[in-house]
Amino acid sequence: MTAARRSDLHPDVEQFLAVLEDGFPDVTRYSGAELREVISGRRGPLERIPDMRTAEDVTIDGPGGDLLLRVYVPHGESASPRTVIVFAHGGGFVFCGLDTHDEFCRSMAEAVDAVVVSVDYRLAPEHEAPAALEDMYAAVQWAAGHAAEYGGDPARITVAGDSAGGNLAATVSIAARDRGGPRIAAQILLYAVIDDDFDTESYRLYGEGYYNNARAMRWYWDQYAPTAEHRDSAYVVPTRAASLEGLPRALVVTAELDPPCSSGETYARMLADDGVDVTAHRFDGLFHGFLTFPQFSLTGPAREELWAMIRKLVG
Repeated sequence: MTAARRSDLHPDVEQFLAVLEDGFPDVTRYSGAELREVISGRRGPLERIPDMRTAEDVTIDGPGGDLLLRVYVPHGESASPRTVIVFAHGGGFVFCGLDTHDEFCRSMAEAVDAVVVSVDYRLAPEHEAPAALEDMYAAVQWAAGHAAEYGGDPARITVAGDSAGGNLAATVSIAARDRGGPRIAAQILLYAVIDDDFDTESYRLYGEGYYNNARAMRWYWDQYAPTAEHRDSAYVVPTRAASLEGLPRALVVTAELDPPCSSGETYARMLADDGVDVTAHRFDGLFHGFLTFPQFSLTGPAREELWAMIRKLVG
């Protein structure tokens, strides 16, 4: 039985949440492979919109073998090399991929006038932490070496991700700092899965009945980082870092009706406390994943706000 939701929600939010709650599977009933098959079967055909000058699939040598990237270059001429956004998709570390986030990456490339590199990182539970982080790191290294081939600026690399991908954007920023790796200019964390604290205010308020529930979040963490040893690492849980000093400037976006919201806001404060330039923005009255639902009436206006924030961040 679905928990009662707040009575003051926007009618379109209430309606969309009802559809999501009815249509999205209970992830805890499946193995990772089964869940991917279920979700893939419900996905519509790839529409490849908006149109790009090029959208090229590139296979590179990753730490676990071949690693597939999709590089988007928008139409138009740029007076100077474009910023490069290395993007990690969401999906609880378990599902989704290049195609599920194709429209979002295209829209971001067009709106921000950026080269976007989407990363098809290895998925859990077959590949436990930090496999996804290491794939993201390899993608950042590749972008630093090849950005110019796509009209991108290797000195202006930003990392970004939504949900589990937001975790990877945060952790790869820490790894690049620690390893003296490619310089990352900025990080964009979109309702990121920051840590495994399930007792925050947003978990208590919105852990049931708002599509992304606490039970599913526990399951995702158990697939990607099943042991305490996994989760002791800052390359898996960024709040475990001894210090966040020296990390790239950050845009931390949260959604009010999302269980990880409080953790995202706490992480933004931790970054600021350690001297990182942070912009924190909460989308009130909205839920996890809303930015990748273009058919939802409130996504378009929210995206316009997001694109403006990103342009300011990377400009």
